[in-house]
Amino acid sequence: MQEVVGVRFKKAGKIYYFSPDNIELVKGQCAIVETSRGIEYGEVVVGPKLVPEEDIVSPLKKVIRRATEEDAQKVRENKAKEKEAFDICGEKIEEHKLPMKLVDVEYTFDNSKVIFYFTADGRVDFRELVKDLASIFRTRIELRQIGVRDEAKMIGGLGPCGRPLCCKSFLGEFEPVSIKMAKEQNLSLNPTKISGICGRLMCCLKYEQSHYEEVREHMPRLNSEIITPQGPGMVISTNALTGVVKAKVIQSDGTPAVLDFSFDEIKRLDGKNQGDYENDLGELDDELAPLLDE
Repeated sequence: MQEVVGVRFKKAGKIYYFSPDNIELVKGQCAIVETSRGIEYGEVVVGPKLVPEEDIVSPLKKVIRRATEEDAQKVRENKAKEKEAFDICGEKIEEHKLPMKLVDVEYTFDNSKVIFYFTADGRVDFRELVKDLASIFRTRIELRQIGVRDEAKMIGGLGPCGRPLCCKSFLGEFEPVSIKMAKEQNLSLNPTKISGICGRLMCCLKYEQSHYEEVREHMPRLNSEIITPQGPGMVISTNALTGVVKAKVIQSDGTPAVLDFSFDEIKRLDGKNQGDYENDLGELDDELAPLLDE
């Protein structure tokens, strides 16, 4: 077991483990740490704890010291310089007529590097741009191409639900999302209904997926025969959230009726459930293909 603290460098950013190196730290404090790209300023979001060696990415970097007010002031100064650098880079991109969109600029804490994040439809030859930026800022320049999900996370905004974007608010990492999840949750496969402002599948499709997978272990297939308290019946629809099966049955007087039953009240005859259907959705519609992850 190894003692570590979890440090985050951006709001809703990924949490990285560092060795506290006998420095007393508590959740909420800020610290100066050594990273692969230099000295950085971050917030301790996970207090000291012991984790198995296999959960650590070696070599484990160390916390250098607790952050001071002077360090916080330096971070604020860097933020001001980032805005200026953004405007300068934007002008240079227009000057070179490059097919790219500048999204964000980041100074490392020790000012050893300036990172420019951008989006583009393909590869961009920005060698001349780097030369111009290096001559202006007199430090190492890195241009990093990002995807549309990362762009949405950096810029933020409001989702279709009217709330701030999950990726900007609390999601540390993007998790895989598939059209299969939308289908299993009986959602419309209309791209405008299941895509976020980034144009990709909404991250929130993942939130309830585990519940649907668990419930489907007990759900009968559509159009399958079941035994109900009212006798034999055929499944018309199922609702994973309410745990209700709607079935067509023949009543004692011989008349057909559509009734609701809970999963516990019925018995499957085919031994198969909703989770048994094929995972392959076949050829995707051309409108759905762009929703897949890059």
